[in-house]
Amino acid sequence: MLIAIEGLDGSGKTTQARLLAEYLRKRGKDVLLVEEPGTTPTGKAIRAILLDHGREILPLAELLLYEASRAQLVREVLEPALAAGKIVVADRFALSSLAYQGYGRGLPLELVQELNAIATGGLEPDLTILLDISPEEGLRRKVQPASRGEAGVRPTTFLDRLEESGLEFLRRVREGYLKAVPPPPRGRVLDAHLSQEEVFRQIVEIVELALAL
Repeated sequence: MLIAIEGLDGSGKTTQARLLAEYLRKRGKDVLLVEEPGTTPTGKAIRAILLDHGREILPLAELLLYEASRAQLVREVLEPALAAGKIVVADRFALSSLAYQGYGRGLPLELVQELNAIATGGLEPDLTILLDISPEEGLRRKVQPASRGEAGVRPTTFLDRLEESGLEFLRRVREGYLKAVPPPPRGRVLDAHLSQEEVFRQIVEIVELALAL
């Protein structure tokens, strides 16, 4: 099973993906946790380029970099892991490109979908969980320490290239996520404004149901 955790930065997706992987391992499941872009050596090199503040990258070039990282991840890591019967928890997957480079950057959605299909070889998540949060709250969590009960987002003093694109860009990304997330049972939308504990409880409930099917 491939489970993708999606959402804006600050939604707590990275924390929730880690918590889910830990929970499933304690249940005796063979679990692999991956992130996009990253995980593979090639993906990590591409990630460094994409997050470089001093680098100007055209929207199409940005999309192609994400797809290159994704193609490497799918063939080098995901396909072997799934073939071996592992549960893969992914911190982002192809839906991110549709939201960020399609709806956010304004690239043709058909182009993004076609390149997603090429990069993934048609591989799609069995379950996509979207942690929905307002851009304003997501940015606040990125730069301020989380108070007790909030999603566990490590505060930072800087924003990455995508976040520096501004609130209007992030609002388009959020709208894209909400439009493009698969309908249940393959996709679920959770309110990421809730506490980390409540969001995780809902994720576990959804995943347990999916594993039982």
